[in-house]
Amino acid sequence: MKRFIQALMLTLFLAGCSSASSAPTPDLPTLIAPSPAPATATEEGVTLIAPDTPASQQAATPVCISTDPTQDDIDRALGFPGKVFDRGDWQRSYTVADTRVSVTWYSDAIAAVAYLEALIFPCGYEEPDLDAFFTDQNWSVVFGNYQEYSLAKQCATDNGLRLYTFRAVDQGFEYEARYWVRNDTDTRVIAMMLVFPMESPAVQDEYAYSIFPQLINCP
Repeated sequence: MKRFIQALMLTLFLAGCSSASSAPTPDLPTLIAPSPAPATATEEGVTLIAPDTPASQQAATPVCISTDPTQDDIDRALGFPGKVFDRGDWQRSYTVADTRVSVTWYSDAIAAVAYLEALIFPCGYEEPDLDAFFTDQNWSVVFGNYQEYSLAKQCATDNGLRLYTFRAVDQGFEYEARYWVRNDTDTRVIAMMLVFPMESPAVQDEYAYSIFPQLINCP
């Protein structure tokens, strides 16, 4: 009986060993992918979103032009009055400098002067810019050769044409000066002054009407 039990146990042991050896044991454990899988910058379907840019950095930078006058600026300055100064003994001279073309006409017969500047505002301008430009500092330059001057009146039309009138004194003689400012283009302004003896306003009116018929004088 003992031999039978020993034989049975040996048979079961050998069967168990044979069954265990028939199932292969992997060398490494099986790797299970994490869920959800992490996204990468190169993975299809992933969009990278740039950080917000402050509004101040998105504002467009103004485009400015050169301050050097072109031949067109010179031609515009010389031709602006038309043929008004072709009659009489008017003598013309002009200079070209940074941001401007300056033209002067002088008549010895009527003791009058006409002065024009074609001004360049390279980054453009608005009405407040002109307000800041045509101030006492500018007038002190314009009337630098006069003994004294004073602003009498200023006025403007609905389309932006300005007129400043002055009383000026040179070598003891009194003059009336009328100074117009006209918006010519987005970056150009025409400034023109007529200076006549105080006793000849009718002649000055005639020249003013020929150049600026819409605003001869301030009321």
